[in-house]
Amino acid sequence: MSRQKSELPLLLIRRSCATLSEQINMRFRLGQLVLVIAALSAPVASSAQSGWVATHVSSGGKDLNAVYFIDSKRGWVGGDAGFLAYTDDGGVSWIERRLGIAHAINDVYFVSKDSGFVLAGSSIFETSDAGHSWREAHAFSPADFDNATPELYSLRFNGKKRGWVVGSASRDDIVINSILAITRDGGVTWQVLTVPTKQELIHIDFVDDKRGWIVGAGGAILHTEDAGETWVKQKSDTDATLYHVDFRNEKQGWVVGEHGTILRTEDSGRTWSKVESPARATLLSVQFINEDEGWIVGRGGVILRSGDRGRTWVEQESGTKQNLYALFIDKKNGWAVGSAGLILRYGR
Repeated sequence: MSRQKSELPLLLIRRSCATLSEQINMRFRLGQLVLVIAALSAPVASSAQSGWVATHVSSGGKDLNAVYFIDSKRGWVGGDAGFLAYTDDGGVSWIERRLGIAHAINDVYFVSKDSGFVLAGSSIFETSDAGHSWREAHAFSPADFDNATPELYSLRFNGKKRGWVVGSASRDDIVINSILAITRDGGVTWQVLTVPTKQELIHIDFVDDKRGWIVGAGGAILHTEDAGETWVKQKSDTDATLYHVDFRNEKQGWVVGEHGTILRTEDSGRTWSKVESPARATLLSVQFINEDEGWIVGRGGVILRSGDRGRTWVEQESGTKQNLYALFIDKKNGWAVGSAGLILRYGR
């Protein structure tokens, strides 16, 4: 929070000094007073952070499911019924960008400042001009999944060419198979891969060219060490649905899910340990800005913060009880989005 500098009320303390020594003494005391006021006015560690401030985008009451910022000024939010909007002034104003679709937007991701992707239903939309125009680059068909309806949830690239999408295939609202597809040509073509689970796959994260993780329903955690060509299951010791995974490096990772589930690893996921959560609500997104500091958001307006590599978590004041579905945070700013067009902004 920006603070106005305290100005000493000099007119109230100026006096006529009879001697030069009195003037010097007065100036000395004045200097001390200035230092005291400056010290009292300086932000302290416990209150230096401004907290989360709520705004709303005119989404027609639609929930927001995804948020992504290219830099401190330019960002995107996506939500139900194909709602997509962008800002170029750091979230002061938002402009809707219509895709002409009815499906919920589940993810927004940019490979560079110009090249980005949006997932909606079974379709992947692409932009090459920073989002000024969008086109449907690929649509998965029920025929690809034994006539089950595909739904895509998360997309990640680890370069301009190689990327992945994950999701599920369902019939009569019952998930019958997982979806993992890879592109090796920047999204022009996609190949569906076979993975060792039929559980719904919800989120994917890559830490480098080779190593990636996927989480999903039934406590599913999948891992690759060959750039996503093959995947193996990791033991999570939970059957809770896992909604989000974040790795800072090849060793350190965190996963969040339903019933307040928080898992952490320091050995690339060979072992996952459960972390005590101060909230029992479903946790939907986790992101670390460095190896020590991380944030989590979830249902009921829950926001958690850790400063010790995710070993312990402290609940933060969000100012809302509305669900928070997605999080994007960097060294200076944070964004959480949720129900009915809610956007929370965090500034340091």
